[in-house]
Amino acid sequence: MKPISLMPLIILLIQILLITTGCKQTTEPKLEPELKLELEDVSCTEAWINLRITNLQLPANVTLYKNSEAQNNILCYGDTLLYVDSLLPNQTYKFKSIVQSSNQQIITSSNELTVTTMDTTSHEFTWQSWEFGQHSSSTLYDVAIIDENNIWAVGEIYMLDSLGRPDPNAYNAVHWDGTKWELKKIGGIGGWACHTVFAFSSNDIWFEGNIHWNGSTYTAYMNGWPLMPNGDGWQVNKMWGSSSSDLYAVGNNGNIAHWDGRKWTKIESGTYLNIGTIWGISDNKGGYNKFLAAGDMMIILNNENKVNIVLPGPNMFVNSLWGINNNLIYTAGNGIVLFKNNKWEKITIPELNTVYSIKGNNFNNVFGISSVFSVVHFNGFSWQFINRGDTKIYFRLGVKNNLAVAVGWQGDRAVLTLLRRIS
Repeated sequence: MKPISLMPLIILLIQILLITTGCKQTTEPKLEPELKLELEDVSCTEAWINLRITNLQLPANVTLYKNSEAQNNILCYGDTLLYVDSLLPNQTYKFKSIVQSSNQQIITSSNELTVTTMDTTSHEFTWQSWEFGQHSSSTLYDVAIIDENNIWAVGEIYMLDSLGRPDPNAYNAVHWDGTKWELKKIGGIGGWACHTVFAFSSNDIWFEGNIHWNGSTYTAYMNGWPLMPNGDGWQVNKMWGSSSSDLYAVGNNGNIAHWDGRKWTKIESGTYLNIGTIWGISDNKGGYNKFLAAGDMMIILNNENKVNIVLPGPNMFVNSLWGINNNLIYTAGNGIVLFKNNKWEKITIPELNTVYSIKGNNFNNVFGISSVFSVVHFNGFSWQFINRGDTKIYFRLGVKNNLAVAVGWQGDRAVLTLLRRIS
């Protein structure tokens, strides 16, 4: 038998191997560049838009379009927060972004984002005032609005006793039930000045930093707390919290304390200045940034309570602050100054000098207490005095929906003014 040669078979196998090897191509998919616009926040005249960038060579020159008109070019080194101003209230805008090559060919474009700005609110208010106290120097220092039928104001109110004699043990709160004001002694004792109140609900209210009202009883939480209500500790000026297990108190000599539901813990502020106000804003990551007014500086505590000190602009001081957006903080002091997009911007309001307190509940409903015996209101587009000629000296503000309450004193009487929007 003639032997079979293996050579042709070997040659065939080699050829097949070469062909399959030569035809092998990468299986990795080609990643396409992508732009995405997401609305972060919007006021009556401004919008904050997040630009998300994927699979694009950086830095990238991105053009933002508003209603099909190019607005500006932004050199982006990654995801970028875009700020758009000069919008009109209650208007709808369409935004889009593109990236072009050097020969103007479109490399990629984003989704079309529809943004409707907020409408303005009315400057028209009615106001009604009450006085409290019969001797000495009565004053209201703070107020918390739960709803229009449940308001607490705190301070020191001196009344006559049942025999018509001056009672040295002051009432330290008044409560509104929708019909009348009732004098209160916190804890049933009174006799000491209460400087601040913060309410989460009608059954969850804190007074002076360490006394809690659950709707039926008062409880004092002194664990780790360096302050007795009428004693020799540091004075609490203001409180803010996300819940009764996440509560902050600030006061004189740079003091900050945090209540976690079990104990108070001191937070080092980095200053001995008196801290007048604290206000928290969601960081959009499940936590909160806390903004503190300390006269010569603004203090920012992040969610881990790390301190960042921001110095005001020239000839500026911070009495009070408020905001709902980390990129736009209203501050009161030498007039009203915005801390907007990490820059200071002075608001020009004729005849407005010192502002003691500022508070709001939205971009289109902000109130400030001025030194010209008036309350100034921002409706989202313009500022206006709303009770000009008042002779009362107001100290703090509370704001809820169409209601605002200003507290302070006039002569030796504590005063409270309730403002209601007409339309």
